[in-house]
Amino acid sequence: MHWPQWTDPGSTTCAPTRTTWWVHIPLWRPPKNLRLHDGSASRRIWAVAENRGPITQLAAVIGSPVAHSLSPAIMNAAFAAADLDWTFIAHEVAEGNAVKALDWARRDGLIGLSVTMPHKGAVAAAVDELSDVADRLVAVNCVVIEGDHLIGHNTDGGGFIDGLAHDSGLDPAGRRAVVVGAGGAARAVVHALGTAGAVDIAVINRTPARAEAAAALAGEVGRVATAEAVEGADLVVNATPVGMGPDDQAVPVDPDLMNPGQVAVDLIYHPLATPWVATLRERGIEAHGGLSMLIFQAARAFTHWTGREAPVAAMEQAARAELAARAAD
Repeated sequence: MHWPQWTDPGSTTCAPTRTTWWVHIPLWRPPKNLRLHDGSASRRIWAVAENRGPITQLAAVIGSPVAHSLSPAIMNAAFAAADLDWTFIAHEVAEGNAVKALDWARRDGLIGLSVTMPHKGAVAAAVDELSDVADRLVAVNCVVIEGDHLIGHNTDGGGFIDGLAHDSGLDPAGRRAVVVGAGGAARAVVHALGTAGAVDIAVINRTPARAEAAAALAGEVGRVATAEAVEGADLVVNATPVGMGPDDQAVPVDPDLMNPGQVAVDLIYHPLATPWVATLRERGIEAHGGLSMLIFQAARAFTHWTGREAPVAAMEQAARAELAARAAD
């Protein structure tokens, strides 16, 4: 894998650390006073000296593509709100190179990683330790780095439950849910709903085997279903990309199957309101986008890295500002 060399806007070329990996950071512009953090020879990290002095910790999101990620905006806002001299960068890592990226993070002393597609499974197989949830899902979206020891977590499902409480106040315990989709996000939601005490979790997917595998994550309350299950649900979740494109007017679930007593959540956060969400709201049905899940899974990662409660309000403000700026471009 070729990672292009960092260069200073003032034409001063930065020297690499002891490792030979070059870091490509598409969303982060290095200032003129980029320098190496003063640390042990085997634990040096890239640090930025601005008005506050050298940054003491570095974290990154790895994925491909990663240029669209909101994580740098969200996490840097969180670090600033918590008065931490930390920085968070986006790091493009091609499929198949997740292990090399973990080696880079370990050698250069990063405090942690966020992990997005297509690396969640590969990272789960490569870390030294897995949380119970990450082990069950066989997927990692957050890595805590403690010296040479890498601990993999999955905060997606917990982030969904937290976001649901934030947006609607709904407690899944004793509720009936439908999840449309069977990919990584759907699997995390199904598992989290089962853990939270939902009494029936129906999974709808075009591929029966994938639906069965996802439903199994909820244990005895999980089952494979068809669209008819929507009518009897308290909660309906879209975990597919249907409605994500700017010209995509398709809906994942027929609005005629739903009623005003239900809560709908679309995990898509860009646009903030998909055609499905907009249509349901017009019909008086409570419907929410996926931004809160994104923010709260990041909040859980923040807590894993810092041991502190996350400044959720600052994180949400940063995410909305970044989305608004992109929409204006």
